[in-house]
Amino acid sequence: MKVTRAVSPLLPLCQRLLPGRLAGLSLTLLKATALEIAILAGHLLLYPTGITPERRPTPTPPGAPTDLTGTGAGTDTDTGDTPDTTRLPTPTRPPVVLLHGFIDNRSVFVMLRRSLAQHGRQQIESLNYSPLTCDIRTAAELLGRHIEEICERTGRHEVDIVGHSLGGLIARYYVQCLGGDVRVRTLVTLGTPHSGTRVVPLMNAHPIVRQMRPGSGVLDELCQPAPHCRTRFVSFWSDLDQLMDPLETACIEHPDLLVQNVRVSGIGHLALPVHPAVAVGVRQALDAEETEARPAAVPAARADGLTVA
Repeated sequence: MKVTRAVSPLLPLCQRLLPGRLAGLSLTLLKATALEIAILAGHLLLYPTGITPERRPTPTPPGAPTDLTGTGAGTDTDTGDTPDTTRLPTPTRPPVVLLHGFIDNRSVFVMLRRSLAQHGRQQIESLNYSPLTCDIRTAAELLGRHIEEICERTGRHEVDIVGHSLGGLIARYYVQCLGGDVRVRTLVTLGTPHSGTRVVPLMNAHPIVRQMRPGSGVLDELCQPAPHCRTRFVSFWSDLDQLMDPLETACIEHPDLLVQNVRVSGIGHLALPVHPAVAVGVRQALDAEETEARPAAVPAARADGLTVA
């Protein structure tokens, strides 16, 4: 699947100076870097719009007319008549909860949210956690309270979660260590350091960054046996992710978890929650139906991938 179309003005020069395979690798890296810079610039513009918490929809009172038109009103917007409530509502999928990464906010999911909504996801919620959060465990507890509130408000028993970077790690801790597997059907992570990343050592001054380092107490807890975990995991990892060191740390390796690791080739860390081709992969992951009973232990799969050129 072709993903990115970004072209750097330096490509012709690189094609002349760099031979063969090295040139191909460098061209891919240049295109990915150009795309990352463009995405960063756009995200900086959108960032202020995501600082405030998302407005929660008002629950429909019992016995009120059901809105089957998707307009948010209880009456027909063209005629003013009460809609025909005898029509059967279309089946609804679990709500999708979007969880951002470190020092970020819900604005990072503008494109992904739009893609999910355009393809039938009726209940999508983006959660903000404070940039001052210093503990993954505390953030996971807060996530659990949010999910309980969402389930109560929507009348659903389960949700799906998409977490970018640190957001995926927070969601995984909730699922594995706080009993969240009873609430989370599918957890999709995008560029999440499941085994810890060694990038930017100077950031170790921040406690939550130390928890994302290999061998931290939080990551050790996630390595513990989880034989009864019911959540399905899909982990997207990129071979050009500048924040994952080593790159494969964004894969989930756990003998007790039902895992699908998806390699994305040709884009960087910031592009994972933004690029339309990755959004297609996320939608497919969320819509996948399990047709067979889960075995006692399922090894992680690494066969699938998105090729970016």
